[in-house]
Amino acid sequence: MANILIVDDDPDILELIRFYLLREGFKISKACHGIEALEAVGQTKIDLAIIDVMMPKMDGWQLCSRLKADYPEMPILMVTAKGETNHKLKGFNLGADDYLVKPFDPLELAARVKLLLKRYKIHTAMKLQIGKVLLDKHRYEAVIDDVPISLPLREFDLLFKLASYPGQIFTRNDLIEQVWGADFFGDDRTVDVHIKRIRDRFAELNGSFAIETKRGLGYKLVVHE
Repeated sequence: MANILIVDDDPDILELIRFYLLREGFKISKACHGIEALEAVGQTKIDLAIIDVMMPKMDGWQLCSRLKADYPEMPILMVTAKGETNHKLKGFNLGADDYLVKPFDPLELAARVKLLLKRYKIHTAMKLQIGKVLLDKHRYEAVIDDVPISLPLREFDLLFKLASYPGQIFTRNDLIEQVWGADFFGDDRTVDVHIKRIRDRFAELNGSFAIETKRGLGYKLVVHE
């Protein structure tokens, strides 16, 4: 799954973008200024950067220029409150691939991110293989030996999330936020119920993968070779 870096010194904008992109299934990295963004890029693989223009320490223009010099294949979406033509031209001349003016529709931003990833041919996984099970997000099906099995939406999304990052521990809160959404007001024990259903559903394939409970931490999926 593509990892999106969001760079903005406004925590509200940062959280708004993060919330909507998490709902689309992206992995998120965050930075509040250009220097922090460069540190993030140096520590993990970033597939696309969303950059605010007006920031302390290193503004968006400088960051865009640095990123395009060091990572020319990384798509960049500039976000700013200034909509004048000369600002857009400056961004494009520095290598920005797209430009969005605040206030913006978060759904439009998510759509532009997907288009940029598609333009750069960056893989956004819609199918995952975990042992004998193929998860197909286009159809929301699990396929075992060419036999499709339909799953309830939440069970599929929960399994797909865990399978996207095998070996990574997710807390209940992580899974609630990324699968049910930050506006979910139910009991976080609903995660336990759905995990049990998934385990029961795939019990006969216990040699293929397992969802392990890490006491006091959360859950992780392990694929058995």
